Amino acid sequence: MYGAHLLRNGAALLLDRMMQRGWLTHIATNGAGTIHDWEYAWLGASTEGVEENVAAGTFGTWEETGRNIHLALLAGGIRGEGYGVSLGRFIVEDGTTLPNAGELEARIRSEPAHPLAGARVELLRAIRENHLPSGRVHVVHRWTQASILANAFKHNVPATVHPGIGYDIISCHPMFNGAAIGRAAELDFKLFAGSVNQLDGGVVLSIGSAVMAPQVFEKSLSCVHNIRFEERRAPVRDFSIYVVDLQDGGNWDWSRGEPPKDNPAYYLRFCKSFSRMGGPMRYVQCDNVAFVHHLLHELRRLA
Repeated sequence: MYGAHLLRNGAALLLDRMMQRGWLTHIATNGAGTIHDWEYAWLGASTEGVEENVAAGTFGTWEETGRNIHLALLAGGIRGEGYGVSLGRFIVEDGTTLPNAGELEARIRSEPAHPLAGARVELLRAIRENHLPSGRVHVVHRWTQASILANAFKHNVPATVHPGIGYDIISCHPMFNGAAIGRAAELDFKLFAGSVNQLDGGVVLSIGSAVMAPQVFEKSLSCVHNIRFEERRAPVRDFSIYVVDLQDGGNWDWSRGEPPKDNPAYYLRFCKSFSRMGGPMRYVQCDNVAFVHHLLHELRRLA
């Protein structure tokens, strides 16, 4: 589980090598991670001047980013795909194919209760409101190797995205569609929970994710336990959690448990939540790319 800065700091190829060897069995990021991911794959660059562009009313208003990520999610939605695989496929396949509006409307009318009916309606609305032609939408991604989502798609590694509505710059785009984003995120949360259900004896890495990783993990683990207990199965066992970030972890020894509420470290969500999850949590103060470098070398040594 990682925040956007792991990608921005240049870790895509390191993670790709780890996925090639089967050392990563699931990756998860937030919405910002996908913004930079797509921009690196398409443009080879990312980021902007936030202070200046907010003042000018132009922050996040990039046509290509918002349009193409929405196209990926809307097209993936009618295939029943989540956020991660939809965008990964869009990058790897250099675009997507949009159905004919008339044929899409006919399917909606003939199958109004179909599980994909909502996704079809949202795509139809986008096609008509934005005058999108049917057929192939060709978007060349010259730097596919810079995309973690594309590499995960190539290696068939589950990749999930856990965005917040209004958190990301695609919310500023005229094509902004909360339904499409929410539908894709719902599928990804379920996919993530499926991986958590297989976590026994495994390791969770949270790298540079202060909010998304602890929040998503604790809810998914609770859901998995709920289902397991209904089936009279044991909880997830024998897993470890490693949290990596630049700050000092509140200057608290988390092996002692969580600090008291009058200690500022208590409010470090990325440490506190993970420390409550039932497996040993170890906090590592380290540059995120340096940590992944060391981890890759150590895995190679032990292989």
